[in-house]
Amino acid sequence: MSAAEKAKTAINGILNINKPPCKTSQDIVAIIRRLSGQRQVGHAGTLDPMATGVLPVCLGQATRMSSYIMEFPKTYIAEITLGISTDTYDAEGTITHEYDPYHINRVQIEELIPSLTGRIMQKPPAYSALKRRGRRLYELARAGIEVEIDEREVEVHRLELLDWQPPCFIIEVECGKGTYIRSLAHDIGQSVACGAHISSLVRTTYGPFSIEESLTLPQLEDSFRNGYWQELLYPMDFAIQDWAVAIIDGEHKQAVLNGRPVQLHIDSDANRCRAYSPEGELIALLRIDLDTGLWQPDKVFHIKIK
Repeated sequence: MSAAEKAKTAINGILNINKPPCKTSQDIVAIIRRLSGQRQVGHAGTLDPMATGVLPVCLGQATRMSSYIMEFPKTYIAEITLGISTDTYDAEGTITHEYDPYHINRVQIEELIPSLTGRIMQKPPAYSALKRRGRRLYELARAGIEVEIDEREVEVHRLELLDWQPPCFIIEVECGKGTYIRSLAHDIGQSVACGAHISSLVRTTYGPFSIEESLTLPQLEDSFRNGYWQELLYPMDFAIQDWAVAIIDGEHKQAVLNGRPVQLHIDSDANRCRAYSPEGELIALLRIDLDTGLWQPDKVFHIKIK
């Protein structure tokens, strides 16, 4: 069987899972792989084990959409506890310092918000999935190996204080790729000189995916048990519905399927687009080469959108 034929027999789509606590993102992938019988399964953006909420899980050719999904902003609701610092910056870590937090008031936290909003420099936690010399930072941290972690620029689009119940408070954060809410909590604790950590974290939106429309594990398992799980799949192009569209056929279609650039006339200023056949088959994702004006295939598919 050819690669194209194998692609057509696979299940291609995205499940919006409400990840429960105490499960890793890879645990959810393993569950779906086992229940679906599909080999090609992956998530689009890790959630910490203690965190809950929206976790897009891609199946089949939709796994190739992960990088585009991860470009979307995310929204979190986080409970932060003042007075205790941990090595992981969350409640699962080892306590490193304890302080009296009751001299901190709501106004002090509100005054910090502007400095934590917009493009900011942030240092990722030592216990994170980022790699250094081929190893995850959390692997190095668990082995007692200290490494220098560089700050990097991230973007916090919005940060609001929702509730104040000292020593805890709740914030809502809308942020871009690579932002660590655990680091935000740690930085708040450092700024008010009493320490802080994340005591609960929920991802409520991830681009077009929302927690209101997500599936809990019991709901997911019921859908497999009763044979309707494929009805819950989002089409693999769901997350890029705002991209420009090109309908191509004939020589253009064959050229794109062979990975060659083509000349297209798209009534848009877009620099990337989705290419379909007249029958609705997703053929490729294309980007424009500004030097030549030609549309270059980024990803080529051999499937039909459901």
